[in-house]
Amino acid sequence: MSAKRRVTIALIAEEAGVSIPTVSKVINGRPEVAPATRHRVERLLQEHGYQRRISQDDTPAGLVDLVFAEIESPWAMEIVRGAESAAHEAGASVVISVLHTHAGPGRDWLERLAARRTDGVVIVASRLSTGIQAQLSARSLPFAVVDPEGEPAPGVISVGATNWNGGLAATRHLLELGHRRIGMISGPADMLCSQARIDGYRAALETAGLPVVPDLIRRGTFLVESGHDQGHALLSLPEPPTAIFAGSDLMAFGVFEAARQRGLRVPEDLSVVGFDDLPLAKSAWPPLTTVRQPLQEMAALATRTVLAMGHGEVPETKRVELATELIVRESTARYE
Repeated sequence: MSAKRRVTIALIAEEAGVSIPTVSKVINGRPEVAPATRHRVERLLQEHGYQRRISQDDTPAGLVDLVFAEIESPWAMEIVRGAESAAHEAGASVVISVLHTHAGPGRDWLERLAARRTDGVVIVASRLSTGIQAQLSARSLPFAVVDPEGEPAPGVISVGATNWNGGLAATRHLLELGHRRIGMISGPADMLCSQARIDGYRAALETAGLPVVPDLIRRGTFLVESGHDQGHALLSLPEPPTAIFAGSDLMAFGVFEAARQRGLRVPEDLSVVGFDDLPLAKSAWPPLTTVRQPLQEMAALATRTVLAMGHGEVPETKRVELATELIVRESTARYE
């Protein structure tokens, strides 16, 4: 039996029927390659698991790339703090990129990345195409995803939170206070964490023997404005909820404002629970009952993981979910 052939750029080029420089351009995200050719090369890179050979002269760059779809909320700032703390401990710095799209990193970003050195990439709340995965792997760049939007592909390192347990705990808390008509404002339908929080909410109601009422479930964007708008929608129902579980603290703050505009008091007339436990939650009025999502710890773990991978360490597990915790403050009260 012949020895297994080592995967090289030359081998990829031979199988793809292209030149070695063409494969090199694909690996480095260069634009001057026809789409069909690029796709063929990317597929072969992924199938073969090609990785660039690391020279003994390759010393750490001291940089970690932190890539966001958007960075317009305090939620993102908690991620930055966690990543920066872990990088600082390792003697590295953080470079922040904002994509302004949830479609995931594209070729423009990869080209900018290729123009400088980095020790690893942490991608936040975004998708990761197979093509970008193949090119990151081909360049021997460790990468991890924090709070992935969708189901991560096999082999992709991801760090998230126990969103289902968080949704369950928030809804059970309201049930234990005597609420039976509980509204839910979730995030976008195509985000994994949104669906997990709804599923936890549903499980709590079903376990308590209560029906899941479709009119009580609304979709938002995780931002204040959608909490305000969907809060008004729920409170306009012929039988409005006595409590609302918002899928983010920012949406919970929007519900606060919707309740105030309708002359309702929190928590006397309406109990509200959020999700995240941002620093603003404890200083809101009333202080917000919420599910603590360990955002800084999630980012720190992902950052430490990619740096360790750069030193040749292999993660024990591909997917990590850190525990959420219900933090009871003053925005929830017993329903009589």
